[in-house]
Amino acid sequence: MHLPPPDDAAVQALWNDFLESHPRLPDAADPPTAEQFGDTPALADELLGLVLAGRKRATACLGVEFALEGARLPRIGDHWIACDGAGVPRVVLRSVELRIGPIDSVDDAFARDEGEGDLTRESWLREHRAYWLRVAPVQGFIWDDGLEVLFERFRVVWPPGPAD
Repeated sequence: MHLPPPDDAAVQALWNDFLESHPRLPDAADPPTAEQFGDTPALADELLGLVLAGRKRATACLGVEFALEGARLPRIGDHWIACDGAGVPRVVLRSVELRIGPIDSVDDAFARDEGEGDLTRESWLREHRAYWLRVAPVQGFIWDDGLEVLFERFRVVWPPGPAD
């Protein structure tokens, strides 16, 4: 089952709430991108649950995914909104660290910060390879260990409950 698109009206409402509590935020009139973790509603909910629980503070995606969508790569300081598996926006995130490298450049600290599986580098490599092998044909690219991976750390900045 594919992910439903984010609810644009709800994304705007969450972003407006965030802006009202952060009136000095420059250049923030338009809502940032709204994204979902994973490729299925169940995976999106599971990974968002890790964010809400405070266990997940990093994510990884492929540069080719941004290229296929015609999207720019994130920048440090960018905000983005994480939605659940139904497309409902739940939290505003802020990118605090970005690095590009091959999959095998992941280190123990990043694997732990991503908060998935048993938190080890070995588990991270196994699960991410399996994920990208599964989604590559659907998204229209061929998986290769040499593809650029965007390693991103983030903070939860809104709403106050799950915020860091």
